[in-house]
Amino acid sequence: MDFNLSEEHQAFADSVARFARDKLAAGALERAHSSHYPWETAQLLAQQGLLGIAFPESDGGQGGTLMHAVLAIQQVALVCPKSADIVQAGNFGPIRTFVEYATPEQKARFLPDLLAGRKLISLGMSEPDAGSAVTELKTTATPDGDYYRLNGSKVFSTHSPEAELFLIYVRFGPGVNGIGSVLVERGTPGFEVGKPSSFMNGEQWSPLFFDDCRIPASNVLLGEGGFKKQISGFNVERLGNASRALALGRHAFNLARDHAMTRTQFGRALCEFQGLQWKFADMVMKLDQAQMMLYRAALEGEHGLPSAQSTAMAKLACNLAGWEVSNEALQVMGGLGFSQESLVEYCVRRTRGWMIAGGSIEILKNRIAEGVFGRSFSQRAPKV
Repeated sequence: MDFNLSEEHQAFADSVARFARDKLAAGALERAHSSHYPWETAQLLAQQGLLGIAFPESDGGQGGTLMHAVLAIQQVALVCPKSADIVQAGNFGPIRTFVEYATPEQKARFLPDLLAGRKLISLGMSEPDAGSAVTELKTTATPDGDYYRLNGSKVFSTHSPEAELFLIYVRFGPGVNGIGSVLVERGTPGFEVGKPSSFMNGEQWSPLFFDDCRIPASNVLLGEGGFKKQISGFNVERLGNASRALALGRHAFNLARDHAMTRTQFGRALCEFQGLQWKFADMVMKLDQAQMMLYRAALEGEHGLPSAQSTAMAKLACNLAGWEVSNEALQVMGGLGFSQESLVEYCVRRTRGWMIAGGSIEILKNRIAEGVFGRSFSQRAPKV
């Protein structure tokens, strides 16, 4: 088995790397520490063809594959971690689910601005009482003639302070089969985007409130019975999460390696101390192991959607490697790594959050165990 990238994939990765060095290296530190979405950078990435990479050309995409999208995220993140978030937002997450299941009319309305980097789509999935147990969601969509009325709330939605379009998981009826999704535009009467709050990594999110929010039936993305389709699309989002986590771990690793080769203490370069050599050996092993699992899942999805098992394993491996490596890189760099003069502390904070977002590492382990034993295991308490 050949573990190297194909000639075509390597050429694509090299071209993205050159673009990132030329256009994104300057200002990388400032972008990372800004709470504002970098719209100019988003439009620059769109012009470079790095949004909608794996979407059909008929939808305005580039006609590439999931592997191309993964490579783009990684190459951009190695130069400018914050810009990799834009590549993620334009290829994975809610936009991927939207492209997979939206009607031609819905695509015509929303995709041009999304793929041009002019607007953002945010996912409304988590609720105050429904995080990992997403099927416990309570936000309802009630028929009202040619419309639906939405009532409920959402929390922790990425890009919610800036987004113009929201893909909202709703309950049309009881049970798992009653769950689907709708599209809600900012400014719709009855829809309120609340006051922004900050995560530890500096990102902001806003609570979303629906109080008899009336949307046309044409804004339904997936009706009753659509939950499994939504989750299959959501599995792909995990590859974007995994790609960023791993790439930020490698970004921190590269900074720490350069530091260890040039910084001297006690008359010797840091890399000459055996204790630090062992740290770097452990770090590179974790990165390379996770890289292979990520590429396996991405290649599995070259002609369709990758399996839930492969994406869960890739995300778990990359989340752990990204967090552990960036954390060790910070330790190697000491006060400089802990300072905001370096991107290492940013990588630590970002990778820690991705161990929760998109499926916590504990939920991923549950999913992997289901694949091992070929059966599902309910986490709910037994009914009396």
